[in-house]
Amino acid sequence: MSRALYLRSRALPAVASSLVAAALLAGWAAYELQAARRFGGTARIPVVTLAPMLAAGIVGTGLYTHSDELDRTAVRAWWPRRLAHLFALTALAAAGLALAVPGSPEVFGGQAMVRNVLGATGIAAGSAALLGARLSWLPTTVYLSGTYLSAPPTHDGVATVWAWPMQPGPQPGAWLTACTTYVCGAALHAWRGARPDGS
Repeated sequence: MSRALYLRSRALPAVASSLVAAALLAGWAAYELQAARRFGGTARIPVVTLAPMLAAGIVGTGLYTHSDELDRTAVRAWWPRRLAHLFALTALAAAGLALAVPGSPEVFGGQAMVRNVLGATGIAAGSAALLGARLSWLPTTVYLSGTYLSAPPTHDGVATVWAWPMQPGPQPGAWLTACTTYVCGAALHAWRGARPDGS
């Protein structure tokens, strides 16, 4: 299968354009919240939490394939292509959103954004394998929005693990949880691929 055909069959141009648009929207929102000066260093928490949720939803739905039957009968193993596909979209989302919120890690800058993109995309990739690409946004949305609404204001202890999307950039527990989630989700997607619709 040629690269151009692969890119079109996965709708990668549309997915990449959507990720760029999400980064631009996140940059605008971060600027507006920071300019309001009412929230101090926590002004960008909504952007750092919710923008990765949007990006992960875009990446997850971008894992859909129209040619599942052909993929399963291919001579070459598909897991390297699935991983490369996921890694490329994750890198684009992480880079774009990190540039949208420059600044020090202590004020929820690019470091926290990259971590949240990894964790959220890991949830979406695993969900694509279990529920299908078209529903992969659902668990990500439920978890991240639930965490946003219920996370404690403190940034230490067990909260750094379960409320990792709401932590400042350098929290080791939050990074460990997000990276583990990404590795597990990516491995599951590479092994199984996106679940076909109706199965």
